[in-house]
Amino acid sequence: MKTTIIVIGLLFGFIALNAQESNKQGTDCYSKWVKKFKDRGTEEVEDGSYADVIVVVREISANGPTTNCYDGKVEVKGGKVMSFFIQLEDGTYEHIPKELKQETRYVTIEEGMSKTIVTKDNTLINILWPKKIKPKKAPFKKAAEPTDD
Repeated sequence: MKTTIIVIGLLFGFIALNAQESNKQGTDCYSKWVKKFKDRGTEEVEDGSYADVIVVVREISANGPTTNCYDGKVEVKGGKVMSFFIQLEDGTYEHIPKELKQETRYVTIEEGMSKTIVTKDNTLINILWPKKIKPKKAPFKKAAEPTDD
């Protein structure tokens, strides 16, 4: 009986450890998007206003790291982020209120993603342009089967 309890306890511990490992290996929204961007490649982000971006906010708290992805909009000029906003539930936008460690106008864009923006309280922010991801490549076309002529 004691052996059964020990085995069950070890099994639950192993399952919990595997769950934590899978979270570390990129199951949050940011990691999933980054993988998609890297796998497919992207088109260049031109200057202009975009209301179809994703604003990623990553924070470390007493409960551990958290990652949230929000709909947003951004202004790009000279290939750099000039300002950005997160969309609220009522459809309006709110400027990111946190004080930044660096000016946003110096944040460049590479491979459809902004470089990481760091706030004074060490929150990490990235802006993603999902519509700039290249489409999936078409699969190989199979040759016709020979006929009995």
